[in-house]
Amino acid sequence: MGKIQFTHTCHDIISVENLLAAWREFLKGKRNKPDVQMFQYRLLDNILSLHDDLKQKTYRHGDYYAFAINDPKPRSIHKATVRDRLLHHAIYRVLYPFFDTTFIADSYSCRLKKGTHKAIAQFRKFGYQVSKNNTKTCWVLKCDVRKFFASVDQQILFDILGQYIPDVDILWLIGQVVGSFYSTFPGKGLPLGNLTSQLLVNVYMNEFDQLVKHRLKAKHYIRYADDFVIFSQDRAWLEHMLPRVADFLVRELQLSLHPDKVFIKTLASGVDFLGWVHFPDHRVLRTTTRRRMARRLSAMPTQKTASSYAGLLKHGNAHRFREELFAYSTINQKL
Repeated sequence: MGKIQFTHTCHDIISVENLLAAWREFLKGKRNKPDVQMFQYRLLDNILSLHDDLKQKTYRHGDYYAFAINDPKPRSIHKATVRDRLLHHAIYRVLYPFFDTTFIADSYSCRLKKGTHKAIAQFRKFGYQVSKNNTKTCWVLKCDVRKFFASVDQQILFDILGQYIPDVDILWLIGQVVGSFYSTFPGKGLPLGNLTSQLLVNVYMNEFDQLVKHRLKAKHYIRYADDFVIFSQDRAWLEHMLPRVADFLVRELQLSLHPDKVFIKTLASGVDFLGWVHFPDHRVLRTTTRRRMARRLSAMPTQKTASSYAGLLKHGNAHRFREELFAYSTINQKL
């Protein structure tokens, strides 16, 4: 059965109206940035110029500014110019509503009304369901895709997009964005800093999600970006699944599992997923997450940082750590 078709045209993306709407969304939280202010100073001229370049197909994506972060592991972020990021938003706001309807319910990364908290809550729910309210042994297969963003094959991505999008001008437009970047080898990788990358990796991995849910019949499956878990009462079944999922990732998506981050273990022994170690009736912060939070709060003791951490810690059994974390904080607040 063929894929459902995207019915918008390229005009819907590159129209002045959509570019202006994308600008309003892009502007949130960035008004004080010098490059944003410079673009806004001649906003209409800049938008009309971008529209004309896109319409005439003379548009070429600019270079990226690269910088490194540690969150929690070292990552290389590539930041595009304001002009290019505006286009990313224009593409995203038209494509996202369509593609989001094609994704499975239990894909949680970079989606509206999803996120880590929802994924963690679903993890607990599946744990209860598979263990029959902690009366049966619940086994969990946990996997991590190696060098996820850097390993995406751009041609495979376009083959997937082409199954949904009949408009060749839209494919050309996405090609300008995707083709502007490569990590180590030409034709490989998506930049972590692009809004479009968040959507496109989900389009890419949706092929895998559909396999796991509908062909391999894994009822209790959760994916968040490059991490995924499958629950079962049957360890042998999970052992049988592992080479099948690994083979599909390599053969169809040119991705590989991280050899040091694949395991099958019982929920009762604790399963590390999305920063928490999960047990049948509670969850605790992983040690590296605790250290990172303490280090950041010490380096940046702001109200915003403390409040965000206080909110995060409410999602697990972290009362003692919460008290320790804020015991010596100079921030005068009710946490």
